[in-house]
Amino acid sequence: MDFIEVTGIRCYGYTGYLAEEQVLGQWFEVDLILGVDLKDAGTSDNLNDTLDYRQAIAIVKHHIKTTKVALIERLTEMMAQELLTLPKVNQVRVKLTKVSPPIPDFGGKITIDLTRIKG
Repeated sequence: MDFIEVTGIRCYGYTGYLAEEQVLGQWFEVDLILGVDLKDAGTSDNLNDTLDYRQAIAIVKHHIKTTKVALIERLTEMMAQELLTLPKVNQVRVKLTKVSPPIPDFGGKITIDLTRIKG
């Protein structure tokens, strides 16, 4: 299987367990690895033979901006399921990072990393 990687999608959203996260929001970052058969595109040089990754970026940004759920696990799953509906996508790996989680005395990041396969 071939893969298209799209990294560093940053967007401001309102997902989080704490009530203030769903009101004040926070930054998220997403990296995608999309399983797509690239053989035809590699020889044809035609966009119709591959995935237009602008669609994948739009899906990610839409979910982050509009979804208000408690768990980033849920947000990540929702993105993965919609990405699998794109033509030519057979597999997806979504890494969603909460850039500055509101956890006292913690300066790190929290990342959900899941892989889903079509069908």
